[in-house]
Amino acid sequence: MNAKPRVMLVDDHALCRSGLTDLLDHRGGVSVVAATGDPALVVSMLREHQPDLMVLDLGLGKTDGLSVLRMIRADGCDIPVVILTMSDSEDDMSAALRAGVRGYLLKDMEPEEIIDAISRVTRGEMVVAPAMMLKFAQILQSGPKGSAMGSLVATLTERERQVLEHVASGQSNKVIAKALDISHNTVKLHVRHIMGKLNLRSRVEAAVFSFEYQHSPDGARAIDAVGKETKV
Repeated sequence: MNAKPRVMLVDDHALCRSGLTDLLDHRGGVSVVAATGDPALVVSMLREHQPDLMVLDLGLGKTDGLSVLRMIRADGCDIPVVILTMSDSEDDMSAALRAGVRGYLLKDMEPEEIIDAISRVTRGEMVVAPAMMLKFAQILQSGPKGSAMGSLVATLTERERQVLEHVASGQSNKVIAKALDISHNTVKLHVRHIMGKLNLRSRVEAAVFSFEYQHSPDGARAIDAVGKETKV
């Protein structure tokens, strides 16, 4: 029997932490192993409890959630992070997604929607609150365009392009490693090279880049060329 995914909650409202813990522990198919409202404790608690996923609020008193995210990344922790917030601001969502979070959820979502979304993230997917999907689509349209994208893609190896396709579909490094029959560390190395070559800062930016490239003239020509080679 597979162990339940282990989740850590970071929210400065005790009532919210308690309610979410009860929801996820009893109905969500996950185990809440740690919860705090103090940003200063996050790194030490991550080291102690080793959760599989962190659910993070954007508003944490004097500190914002993205500052906490940057802090844990600087510490070398690559745990998947889901934002759960009251903010339906496109700017806030854009900043969070480009910082590399795996989901952006709203606190006024139905409990079953939150449970389903967090469960999907534990399976390697990316999630966005239904009410934010239009804004998410607008963010996707804001990436770089033109032939410069083709020049950047041309610097990638064939394997890096394969990894990029999987990253763009929201898959985790573990899932990509299994799909391509390579090691987890090899995937991490490819992702790092892709980010450097394409001047990207997060997996979400990689997804945006891939989407824009596929819908650009250069990308369409490249896809068409691959299709013709496959038919030969």
